[in-house]
Amino acid sequence: MSNYEPLILKDAIDEIIDNVKKVSDALDPENIQTMNNILKTSQNVFVMGLGRSGLMARAFAMRLMHLEISVYVVGETITPAIMGDDCLLAISGSGETLSIISAAKIAQKRKAKIIAVTSYVDSTLGKMADLVVHVGGRTKIDSEKNYLARQINGKHQSLSPLGTLFEVTTLVFLDGIIAQLMEEMGKTEEDMKARHTVLE
Repeated sequence: MSNYEPLILKDAIDEIIDNVKKVSDALDPENIQTMNNILKTSQNVFVMGLGRSGLMARAFAMRLMHLEISVYVVGETITPAIMGDDCLLAISGSGETLSIISAAKIAQKRKAKIIAVTSYVDSTLGKMADLVVHVGGRTKIDSEKNYLARQINGKHQSLSPLGTLFEVTTLVFLDGIIAQLMEEMGKTEEDMKARHTVLE
């Protein structure tokens, strides 16, 4: 029997779980209710994010579709024009991603509501948004500035690379939003299963 114990793996998982718990504990119920009201009352919900944040956005879009909420992923060929009774949910750890800022400006000009999911409430995206959901976590821009502080404090390098803490925590948060929406909308898992793709 091997004596090998994957300590790095366990530490990395613990770091991610700790971040998810910290964000969960800090959530403002009124903020969440406002977010859900926007999602439920918008004619269409547009979601976007770049890179791994984009994957989190797509996962959320799939669940919104299961709840019979009209949803589109920005950048897809079937995505229509955004209108004043729509909303844009933009995911950006830094809140400074240029293409997301550009899309938010268009949404703003067309009078659509903007929900920002970001680690930086005072970022460009955060300041543009009608509603900001703060999801803390080490993002890519934190890597360098946190390095020296960790060395001074004698701490090891963060075990979750680049934006992992933000991205995984965002995924868990958005799945929590789906659970809340299910309750508010009176939807069951069977209802959602009935809308799952059968073309796979």
